[in-house]
Amino acid sequence: MNASLEINDVHKWFGSHHVLDGFSLRIESGEVVGLLGPNGCGKSTVLNIVSKLLPYDLGQVRLMGKPLNELSYRARELVGVCTQHCALYPDLFPAENLHFFARLYGLSEKERHERVAELMRIFELENFAKTRVGQLSGGWRQRLHLAVSLVHKPKLLVLDEPTAAVDLEARMDLWRLIEGLRDSGTTILLTSHHLAEAQRLCSRVALMRDGKVLAAGSVPELLARMPGQAVAKVQSVDGEAVVQRALGLGWQVRQHADQMRLLLPQLLSLREIVDALDGTKVSAVSVLPVTLDDVYLELMDDELTPPSTI
Repeated sequence: MNASLEINDVHKWFGSHHVLDGFSLRIESGEVVGLLGPNGCGKSTVLNIVSKLLPYDLGQVRLMGKPLNELSYRARELVGVCTQHCALYPDLFPAENLHFFARLYGLSEKERHERVAELMRIFELENFAKTRVGQLSGGWRQRLHLAVSLVHKPKLLVLDEPTAAVDLEARMDLWRLIEGLRDSGTTILLTSHHLAEAQRLCSRVALMRDGKVLAAGSVPELLARMPGQAVAKVQSVDGEAVVQRALGLGWQVRQHADQMRLLLPQLLSLREIVDALDGTKVSAVSVLPVTLDDVYLELMDDELTPPSTI
């Protein structure tokens, strides 16, 4: 596979603040890579560098095999960007917005009409052709924003928390659209605070902290790093008794945000867990297979707040 994006040992300072500290990431053509981490870890700085909106201080960035610094404004022709904040003209109709941005990217009149018609169809915007963008719901505005980011057929699509500001139903619709782009071979760099989103959409995930990648791999590879195959969340008025019983059974114990989590070597039924903890005054138990949420909590400090999930 050919790398669409290579970031090697990149550093970025804002004054004395070392925002990126040897950040490295490689995205192959056709991959969807999720960049996850707490607020302030440097995710947005990475995206701004890739989008040619911000220079970096040390290191190397290559886009489509070419040094980013040598691409000048052409880098913006190779990258499409969709953020959580819609950069659209509210008084224009959807197709007018698409035509406007297509002109900015230099598409010919014939190319514009063909591409706008194609995107209006793919993103199911025809029913809103006569609705001004300012009157669209947040979900439909974000759908149009995603279409605009693709109007020039970029080689790399950057999605910066694209579903953060929409409701659950709109989020699911956007997930299906992004899945369609992924399945058609679009190369995507995605940041998100929804770990379920990354687990569903991404072929690989990079967990970021303090300006560098802490861990990276496919979702199964990251899940395999967990010292257990399932997590039992337990409530009890005698937490110490639960801890001692769990450790005696060979189960590892984690405490996150006043919640006790038992890492089980295999997925057990609720009845098996309750029976194993009999006599420890357990009042509630739930159990699920391990997810990216658990990997995140395992690798980050306990004090960090985990990203939200659906």
